[in-house]
Amino acid sequence: MISGPAEAAPPRADASGDPAPPRVEPAPLSLKRGEERRLIAGHPWVFSNEVDTDRTPLTAFAPGACATVQSDRGRFLGYAYVNPHALICARILSRDASLPIDESLLAHRLGVALALRQQLNPAPYYRLVFGESDGLPGLVLDRYGDLIVGQIATAGMEALKSAAESAVRTVLSPAALYWKNDSAARALEHLPEVAEPAFGAVPDVIEVLEGGARFHAPLAGGQKTGWFYDQAANRARLMRYLRPGARVLDVFSYVGAWSILALRGGARSATCIDASQDALDHARRNAADNGVEVECLRDDAFGALQSLHEGGARFDAVILDPPAFIKRKKDIPKGQAAYRKLNQLALHLVDRDGLLVSCSCSYHLAEADLLAAVQAAARHCGRFVQVLELGGQSPDHPVHPAIPETRYLKALYCRVTRD
Repeated sequence: MISGPAEAAPPRADASGDPAPPRVEPAPLSLKRGEERRLIAGHPWVFSNEVDTDRTPLTAFAPGACATVQSDRGRFLGYAYVNPHALICARILSRDASLPIDESLLAHRLGVALALRQQLNPAPYYRLVFGESDGLPGLVLDRYGDLIVGQIATAGMEALKSAAESAVRTVLSPAALYWKNDSAARALEHLPEVAEPAFGAVPDVIEVLEGGARFHAPLAGGQKTGWFYDQAANRARLMRYLRPGARVLDVFSYVGAWSILALRGGARSATCIDASQDALDHARRNAADNGVEVECLRDDAFGALQSLHEGGARFDAVILDPPAFIKRKKDIPKGQAAYRKLNQLALHLVDRDGLLVSCSCSYHLAEADLLAAVQAAARHCGRFVQVLELGGQSPDHPVHPAIPETRYLKALYCRVTRD
């Protein structure tokens, strides 16, 4: 591993008045000529083919090592962490030469992120850190009251895990922090899948407050960090279009958030479809805890929708909130077909002047392509669709203007009539 030059910032006095040890700059990572333009424009990623590997070979860096990114002329561009094995070989965390990557920087970023979330939602239930959009690439933190659940996706943030834990303690003082690092995406950074507590007593079930309702969801065996905060704004938006006494079908329901909030908002009935029995058991309990009742169907969504259609079922609102059908570019054709088929099956079940809420969390499916999938499905079913509103991820998942990948969630609110 490159140990870096001996250049140092001017010594600073510590509390006793003695000079602090000089800070050693991280080793340089030099770019090829002209490759700094995107970084200067605000993008934090460095790709491996942009690095001048003759001057600064990537193989000299250990995964997670810090580096000083500089142009071919030696211009300082930022401090980054490096993974020589990844296509995105470096991610910038600081563009200020006086602010190196350390616990203090992480605590500062965390404090800035917290200020936004407290402004958006005074109750401590939200996505606290959203990776690059909060200046902390590779890190996701969700807050469930006094419990923080985190996910690390990069080797650089993995190397900073202890510093991140200390920053969380400093800024939030939670009762517990749990790392739910069980995502298959970690394999892209040569990281193992590991779920483990960092500190504190971690419960088996998380509690969430949303829309005036109280929910419980499994933690270790649950999806993502246990909850989908990115859909909170869309679930609230549903109330605007849901007519009183509506019959609701909630497809890929997980623990019933869409259904239960709809029932609390005046729906007459709600049916949850999910392949997980554990999720449906939580949905039933969540409904009872909130004074409502849901019907649950454990089945593959496509098969369940087909069976309901053959049985003549009709609903005033059908909500489609599927997992990502397109995780890589090569999956686009197959994924587009899946979205068309899913919406086609759903449209058969929407009663006259009913509502279809069609969502996609696949970044690789553009909003225009989701619209096209819904329109193609409508034409196949002989239905006419009017798009009333376009929704996206909740504001606790802010979009980084330079990174299109941070805008991934789409939600279409569609009025469905006869052709």
